[in-house]
Amino acid sequence: MNLAVGLAQAGQRVLLFDADLGLANVDIALGLKPEYDVQHVISGERSLDEILMTGPEGIRIIPAASGVARMASLSPTEQAGLVHAFSELRIPVDTLIVDTGAGIDNTVLTFTAACQEVLVVICDEPTSLTDAYALIKVLNQKCDVKRFQILANMVDNELQGRQLFEKLCRVTDRFLDVHLGFLGSVPRDDYLRRAVRAQRAVLSEYPRSEAARAISAIARRVAALPPAGSAGGLGFFMERMIEYRSGSA
Repeated sequence: MNLAVGLAQAGQRVLLFDADLGLANVDIALGLKPEYDVQHVISGERSLDEILMTGPEGIRIIPAASGVARMASLSPTEQAGLVHAFSELRIPVDTLIVDTGAGIDNTVLTFTAACQEVLVVICDEPTSLTDAYALIKVLNQKCDVKRFQILANMVDNELQGRQLFEKLCRVTDRFLDVHLGFLGSVPRDDYLRRAVRAQRAVLSEYPRSEAARAISAIARRVAALPPAGSAGGLGFFMERMIEYRSGSA
């Protein structure tokens, strides 16, 4: 969510898709109360344009369903319905951010593999690095994803973030055919916790905080990443969704 705000502050038209379809939290994090969400799109009750919400800095948000168990494991037909809904979206978009849930279930893999860039967040905990490696391994071996961007979160300093990245690289370099890029680190910052409690983006609430400055720098690096395919934005996402669903990704 804060990355979306950072990209918007850099002048991009951002669409944030809360793709944690069972435990959505973007709307909660921003204090928004959606009347409709993505389950109404899948059921055909609403179009994607009709459920969009506006967040800080003008970012547009596609709210997901919170606490609806079946949304966590969409059928191929339901996923196809979402693909079709994206093809009919009328708003202009420079950057689509797909915020998936944790884990490696089929829905997470489908959405993640369809993205132009995969950003993996790690922190200084053994389970975090293990989970990050598992996700990278499955996406590489099952979906042929070869490029990943790594962000170190809740670190004491930039050096600690770089060391975490290098620790992950040592394992992936040994066992996988992937390239990892380091986007940077977000420090531990009480202002970030305050923003979370206030249901606000830290870049809007505390723009001079260490966390906000770090996220802004990461947003600029994300915006400068080279394209990974012939199409970009929603076009690339749609192309890869269809490709992955057909089993050729």
